[in-house]
Amino acid sequence: MYRAVDKVGNTVDFLLRAKRDKEAARRYFEKAIDQNGAPDTVTIDRSGANLAGLHAVNADRETSIRIRQTKYLNNIVEQDHRAIKRRTRSMLGFKAFRCARILLSGIELMHMIAKGQMKNANKPSAARQFYSLAM
Repeated sequence: MYRAVDKVGNTVDFLLRAKRDKEAARRYFEKAIDQNGAPDTVTIDRSGANLAGLHAVNADRETSIRIRQTKYLNNIVEQDHRAIKRRTRSMLGFKAFRCARILLSGIELMHMIAKGQMKNANKPSAARQFYSLAM
């Protein structure tokens, strides 16, 4: 699962892929950049797939994105991911990849609503926002 979190802890984007390779990382970074704009700096873990994906994205761009591979600066992403791990750990795995994708998208969406990222003008509760999106 790929996740992007900004400095404040708001979820920028997430993507679940069957394989964690260069192509999956590149698609994820391109999708996140298209939807949210290009960042100045990206902090990633020591994953070689993430590094290769960012190098591939930088090869196609005029202004390159600065890449930091720092274990401790990546803690913001890991702490945000903790809520998803807490919910999925008790499930003991998923039967199919499709089910995992659907469930994790719903959990991520509910987590974003709970963090206050999807506020409306009339400020409905988190449950009402989720129900309105589901139906």
